[in-house]
Amino acid sequence: MAAAAPEPVQVAVFAKAPVPGEVKTRLVPLLGAADAAELHAALVRRAIATARNAGLGPVSLWCMPDTGHPFFAACAAASGVALHAQSGGHLGARMARAFEHLLAAGPALLVGADCPGLTPADLREAAAALAGHDAVLQPAEDGGYVLVGLSRPAPAIFEGIRWGEATVMADTRERLRGAGLRWKEMPERWDVDRPEDYRRLLASGLLAEAPR
Repeated sequence: MAAAAPEPVQVAVFAKAPVPGEVKTRLVPLLGAADAAELHAALVRRAIATARNAGLGPVSLWCMPDTGHPFFAACAAASGVALHAQSGGHLGARMARAFEHLLAAGPALLVGADCPGLTPADLREAAAALAGHDAVLQPAEDGGYVLVGLSRPAPAIFEGIRWGEATVMADTRERLRGAGLRWKEMPERWDVDRPEDYRRLLASGLLAEAPR
């Protein structure tokens, strides 16, 4: 008898509109506002390609501040992703609201667009982890995380977090323990926020190749 096909796992990509001066602001002194925004756009396109190449299930793009920017329409036209507006206040509230929507259809992963080293294999490993865990996270070198996945609702893990600080992952572990959740952590990854990260990105050659 053939093995049953794995349950589809949705992948949501969180992204801001690539408005010069409003994204990758720590890179503006190095690159200028326009080139920093174009870098952000390139990273979003790469994150979408990574999600699609993982072959897990439906891919959606969660847009900030809304879905109206032409860049988002271009992403949908090019890759077929569904567009949703992020809603809520701080980042944690927006992620919790997205998972409330996503989990109605089954397990889901959520990624940002700042980690070009994230691979389709990473996403497949994270999706597999959700078969036996309530949550999966991939920590970032800066103390945050680049991926979070849930197999059931867990809004508490997004509450009371000091977003943007080096304590995000540590705070999240406390919330996971407090909620009695079973979770898996994946290998740490680096993201692109600061000039030294940009130089590391250039040296890596990641933007010149398709995610695999």
